[in-house]
Amino acid sequence: MLIWSSVLLLLGVAAFLDSLFAFGEIFRTVNSILFMLVSLGLLVRTSAKIKSAKREGMLYRIKQLEEQVTELSKKDKKERVEVG
Repeated sequence: MLIWSSVLLLLGVAAFLDSLFAFGEIFRTVNSILFMLVSLGLLVRTSAKIKSAKREGMLYRIKQLEEQVTELSKKDKKERVEVG
């Protein structure tokens, strides 16, 4: 994320200098395309991180529930042995 943000900052500085000194039309086109592609990459990476965080949270919760089921089944077996 830091690299993506740094690239966007550099492109922003380049766009500011371009508008200040009017380097030319080609640079403006390339700069706008780079802005668009880097922003798209940042959006895709952020959404992938959100999905992976949700998945990790669900896996952690499943593990907790499996441990609870194991504990309850052990208690149930112990109670059946004591009663029976």
